[in-house]
Amino acid sequence: QLQLVESGGGLVQPGGSLRLSCAASGFTLDYYAIGWFRQAPGKEREGVSCISSRDGSTYYADSVKGRFTISRDNAKNTAYLQMNSLKPEDTAVYYCAGDCGEPWAVVAGRRLDVWGQGALVTVSS
Repeated sequence: QLQLVESGGGLVQPGGSLRLSCAASGFTLDYYAIGWFRQAPGKEREGVSCISSRDGSTYYADSVKGRFTISRDNAKNTAYLQMNSLKPEDTAVYYCAGDCGEPWAVVAGRRLDVWGQGALVTVSS
């Protein structure tokens, strides 16, 4: 069974940090693109970050550039999203996927339609 399981969400104060994890089972994560998405209440889902399967290049939405870092540990078959300097507007449910959303779909490489269950991140004082 192909599966992504997320962990690491929670409540954090503005300016704080969190690291989300995305553990894959049933397939090799680094063979595919890895994308992180988020959906805030009342808003559409948006792409946050992407690792291309072609060459490992990383991409970020302008709203998180310089604050978030996407990575993967091939030995653990796990991807991560390190989130620093968090802002209240980062509050959302975060999802990982074996795919990258727009505008990175054209550079994603191999894509797999598997999604994590979501992790709630709340940034509030």
